[in-house]
Amino acid sequence: MALPSPVLKTSWPEVVGMTATPAVFHIKTDRPDVAVEVLPQGAPLTPGYNDKRVRVFLDDRGIITQTPVIG
Repeated sequence: MALPSPVLKTSWPEVVGMTATPAVFHIKTDRPDVAVEVLPQGAPLTPGYNDKRVRVFLDDRGIITQTPVIG
């Protein structure tokens, strides 16, 4: 009998309010297969969906301002 596939996490609401370093560590612990991009809030973005990317947006104090998601 085959084992069920693990459900891969796709969003990290628990890191909102954190600084970048612990948030990136948390995301990479959950999903070592994704690249995490740390960007300032309002930064211009490359269009397109990428299932191996998570974008983390920071305010001017270096705090995560929205839930990072796959894409």
